[in-house]
Amino acid sequence: MSDGPRIDSNAPHSARIWNYWLGGKDFYLADKAMGDRIMEFFPEIVENARGNRHFLCRAIRYLVEGAGISQFLDIGTGLPTADNTHEVAQRADPAARIVYVDNDPLVLLHAQALLTGTPEGRTAYLDADVEEPEKILREAAATLDFDRPIALVMVGIMQFVKDLDRAYAIVRRLVDALPPGSHLVLTHPTNAVRGARMDEAVRQWNEGGGSPELTLRTVAELEPFFAGLDLLAPGLVSTADWRPDLADEPLEVDDHGAVAIKR
Repeated sequence: MSDGPRIDSNAPHSARIWNYWLGGKDFYLADKAMGDRIMEFFPEIVENARGNRHFLCRAIRYLVEGAGISQFLDIGTGLPTADNTHEVAQRADPAARIVYVDNDPLVLLHAQALLTGTPEGRTAYLDADVEEPEKILREAAATLDFDRPIALVMVGIMQFVKDLDRAYAIVRRLVDALPPGSHLVLTHPTNAVRGARMDEAVRQWNEGGGSPELTLRTVAELEPFFAGLDLLAPGLVSTADWRPDLADEPLEVDDHGAVAIKR
């Protein structure tokens, strides 16, 4: 009989390194060492991580308040920090329903923190890999109503699917299962802003044992993820440039994303 998911605290892992860069506390010495190693020559990686989180908050807020979306399928959840999807959504609509999907053992152990939503709404967690779209759709249907619009949130996850055609196929399968009026929120790291320095950061990540391995893609390679959907203004841009709050510092980061609607 299994004792549950095993966590290798000696091997750096993306979810925990990301948590470290976001100012969280759920990481090990190996994660901090890898995070510090990359920050030494590419300190902007912290801006990437935090800009990505700010984008998520702005996108969720718009979807609830501007588009009337009350259901969210968030794949690649990561470790809980401030302003998780369910917190942002349920502040605007207490009845919002959120399904989180991740397959990291430490995230699984923290699932209870994610499951504390509002009494009116519902928050659930699925232990599944992004490369299992059929399982995700099947199990998410226990919480989400697939006859009503759903926001598919894929923030900072598709860089871990190495094969580009496979990555396109996964997103297409998930989007195809959603009804009209649904939205796709997707971000992906690029080297469009800082070029070779971002390339080196990814090389250090992969050669240093960062798990899983990360693949950079060009902005042009990101466009097919939104095929057949209508991009909302301002389109596919650096996440810092997607409808920034007046209080935000305008700072372009090597992380691009968009929000698109399925008609």
